Amino acid sequence: MNGIGKRTVWFYAVMGIMFLSFAGLSVAAGGPPQKGEPFPDLTFPAPTGTEHQRYLGLGPKAGSTFKLDQVKANVVILEVFSMYCPYCQNEAPGINDLYAKIAERGLDGRIKLIGLGAGNSPYEVDLFKGKYGIKFPLLPDKDLKLHNALGRVRTPYFIVVSLNPDGKQQVIYSKVGTIGDPGQFLDSIIEAAGIQ
Repeated sequence: MNGIGKRTVWFYAVMGIMFLSFAGLSVAAGGPPQKGEPFPDLTFPAPTGTEHQRYLGLGPKAGSTFKLDQVKANVVILEVFSMYCPYCQNEAPGINDLYAKIAERGLDGRIKLIGLGAGNSPYEVDLFKGKYGIKFPLLPDKDLKLHNALGRVRTPYFIVVSLNPDGKQQVIYSKVGTIGDPGQFLDSIIEAAGIQ
């Protein structure tokens, strides 16, 4: 085999190993929770401000972490975003509109929004929050631990979880990309959750 042939073989061997490694990683992640499935038992970092702790119903003595079943609501809309994602930046005004529509319809005690900054530090999350005027809690996930547990989703990714009275947490919506019209999205969530 000449020098070019050996290099070609090595190139394809390395590329094959890399492909198999990445394929194994995506299989290991298991993908995001899908509609009808239980939401995984994850521990989130608690919001730092008392205003956001109150919004989630965590109370004044909230610790440094919380689980979704501690949120005082019927439904939680979780947006996985990154401050560096241009799609997330474009989606921010629509999410702010969704937040406003939830309040306008008197559903702010029953439907809560949470943002999870995949790979973002507290500083980066606060920067995104300030730049786009986000009023709901944005939580950092600098080490990607939660992002990985959610199947290493692309951003923005929306998971809507129904918090049932029996303590079960069921996914009622799970998709990547824009939510479209915020009012129609809210209507579909209200219907899927059976909110009267």
